[in-house]
Amino acid sequence: MNPVPFPAAAVRPPDFSALQFRDALGMFATGVTIVTALDAAGTPVGLTASSFNSVALTPPLVLWSVAHHTTTHAAFARGTRYAIHILAVEQRELAERFATRGVDRFAGVAWEPSADGVPILQGAAAVFECFNRSQYDEGDHTILVGQVERCRHLAGASPLLYHGGMFYTEHPLGSLAATAERPLHK
Repeated sequence: MNPVPFPAAAVRPPDFSALQFRDALGMFATGVTIVTALDAAGTPVGLTASSFNSVALTPPLVLWSVAHHTTTHAAFARGTRYAIHILAVEQRELAERFATRGVDRFAGVAWEPSADGVPILQGAAAVFECFNRSQYDEGDHTILVGQVERCRHLAGASPLLYHGGMFYTEHPLGSLAATAERPLHK
């Protein structure tokens, strides 16, 4: 079923600036990922992304988004496979490197090729190897939905977090309420 958009006339113009919107979005704490792939020449590419989410268990689907202006956009949009790495707290410098423009992001980085040649970074809390199943252009980003072909995780790893423009490597959650200590469903 394809969604039917509402008429554009029904949309009100924003009553906030781009900076206000960005600051409000920064209030949502996220994990930090690095997405890697191979470009058309077979060269490894990658970028730091916080726009990651699960979509479905059956089939196993995840999504993330990449800005149209990103130099690696074409590699991700046209490629058939990519890997999403959920970073561990020890990988803060790696997150910063893969978010920096004009540097060799893979220089000195420990990685190995997947069965499809996609760079798999060592030490990630979790890795999802994905087939590039579908894409949706919305605003200034492309939303990519990946069908997970392989995944793994490091038991007991602590994820790197991002909130309000800062990385968090410690997780001072304090004590949980009794209702939060038990799972809501299994």
